[in-house]
Amino acid sequence: MRRSAALLIIFPLLVLVLSAGCERTRDDGAPGSPAPATEKESQPEQPARSVPESAREAAEAVKKLPVTEFPSFADLVEVLKPSVVNISTTSVVKQRGFGPGQRRSPFGPNDPFEDFFDRFFQGQPQEEFRRQGLGSGFIISEDGYVVTNNHVVERATDISVILENGEKYEAKVIGRDPKTDLAVIKFEPKGKLQAVKYGDSENLRIGDWVIAIGNPFGLGYTVTAGIVSAKGRSLGLGAYDDFIQTDASLNPGNSGGPLFNLNGEVVGVNTAIVAQGQGIGFAIPMNMAHFVIEQLKDGGKVVRGWLGVYVQKLTPELASSLGLDEDEGALVSDVTPGSPAEKAGIKRGDVIVEFDGKKIDDISDLTTLAAVTSPGTEVDVKLIQDGKQKDLKVKLDEFPDDEAQAGAAEDAEDSLGLIVRPLDPQLAQRFNLDTDKGVIIADVRRGSPALDAGLRPGDVIVELDKKEIKTLQDYKTALAAAKPGDTALFLVKRGNNTIYTAVRVGEGKS
Repeated sequence: MRRSAALLIIFPLLVLVLSAGCERTRDDGAPGSPAPATEKESQPEQPARSVPESAREAAEAVKKLPVTEFPSFADLVEVLKPSVVNISTTSVVKQRGFGPGQRRSPFGPNDPFEDFFDRFFQGQPQEEFRRQGLGSGFIISEDGYVVTNNHVVERATDISVILENGEKYEAKVIGRDPKTDLAVIKFEPKGKLQAVKYGDSENLRIGDWVIAIGNPFGLGYTVTAGIVSAKGRSLGLGAYDDFIQTDASLNPGNSGGPLFNLNGEVVGVNTAIVAQGQGIGFAIPMNMAHFVIEQLKDGGKVVRGWLGVYVQKLTPELASSLGLDEDEGALVSDVTPGSPAEKAGIKRGDVIVEFDGKKIDDISDLTTLAAVTSPGTEVDVKLIQDGKQKDLKVKLDEFPDDEAQAGAAEDAEDSLGLIVRPLDPQLAQRFNLDTDKGVIIADVRRGSPALDAGLRPGDVIVELDKKEIKTLQDYKTALAAAKPGDTALFLVKRGNNTIYTAVRVGEGKS
């Protein structure tokens, strides 16, 4: 038998998030043809090709194709395309024309005088630039509600939605959720629109065919197909990492577009790709996205359940040191004071193995289940504590307001004069660091309190006000707690040395 060609599918930094539009997808191949037919054998009759009335009929048509023929998705795509939109955005950004990473040196990217230019032009005033962005989305209601990625629209001052027929509309943001990188926008159409149908992402199997439709590099309504390469992928992007990996080809501009199954149902939201990778894309599973989308559409924000624990993966070594026979469950590394978990008796070192009747195999299982549980709900939690199994009842609270916290952190960071980034391999290489984990100071504004206190680019923030900083979210949480006039105590790693420095928080944005 011959083997038919397999279809390709697909967030940079470690994983490239596409500001112009990022996605994640999958793809699959199928085996193909028998031995040549004899004179007595007749070729199977080809089924009639007609445009179906529904995506499901299109899927059934594909299933009826002879195994000797490579499947065509043309009829299915024809039905689905009106539900997909291209998104164009404009944002206004402030930056120094010659600041770190923004200078225009005549020597190009390999400039031997890079550090000199960065220091020399550090104090230049900021300029405003209009930046164009591209993305994709899909219609979820006939009156103009559209789902896309948060990173496609979060800084946009103008948003345009282009339909398949070429009609262009101005849209506004209804709600955003940075934690899951989802957003809902709205425009006023001339008539009724064709909305997508949601599929069950839990039923996806590795090897299933999937189709992505989007706007890569501005090439609107590009269709790619592939297979589901993996499920439950964690990319280190946050607490709700649980991605579908696909080899359907994705590129900048595909962000926010739909990932369809062969029933024409949306099973994922394309979100990210691997930098310099081919055929490795990621999509947010629809089962998780649906919870977020409906809340954003109805109320403009997401209300999540909050347990109040920090958890980490339970490795075989940790399981052994804790006297456990199995390495399944989520290890509690810390408990937030006053949280539902603390009130219920959950302690550091406990291993949560079941939440609300559902088994916990990995930390993403626990964070996702807690998040999609309504605040005020009392759930059963099964855990191992001091080597013994315990059954507790926990009444969840509402997750703390991230928007207020983000705003407070932004004000404090601006008053300090710092630009901080997650540490990635590129930054680690640039500053000759022996680690690519943590938070690094990428820039310090001239004349700022941070510069006066001795902080400088390349310093890795280890602690802030005696709170350990492992992620950008840790940094923002600690910084949001600092009030104007407070003195923030930084512990930073600089080369082989670790030093403390105190920085006074200003009275507001400068």
